[in-house]
Amino acid sequence: MDYVNLKIELTTDPLSRGYAGMTDQQAADSLKMVNRAVDVDSISTSEIFEAIALAEFNALTAVQKTLLQIVLSLGTVKIKGTNTRTALLSLFGPGTATRPNLAALQTRLISRVEELRLPPVGLHHVAYARNH
Repeated sequence: MDYVNLKIELTTDPLSRGYAGMTDQQAADSLKMVNRAVDVDSISTSEIFEAIALAEFNALTAVQKTLLQIVLSLGTVKIKGTNTRTALLSLFGPGTATRPNLAALQTRLISRVEELRLPPVGLHHVAYARNH
């Protein structure tokens, strides 16, 4: 455990979570709560496939389906990459159900512990960090 960074988080409370007024268990629970949105660089193509509305896929032309097949053959995709965005936006325009599904893949929720790159935190870690 990186007690130095854990102590800094607990004492400076940079996100104003109110650690000072929390018990050790409450602080640990707050640190483990999955509520921090972070940008995602790459996603699996299976995530893209699952985001596509079947009716919208069926409405694609043969050329559009080939373009989508190229994207889906990559394994992982830089979801915010210029070519990826251009290709997917050309396939699924405004008003489609697929577009917001794809947009949702650009971020994911993590805990503060994960954001700080700390291992899992328990109340005993918080207690130790506060007292040392």
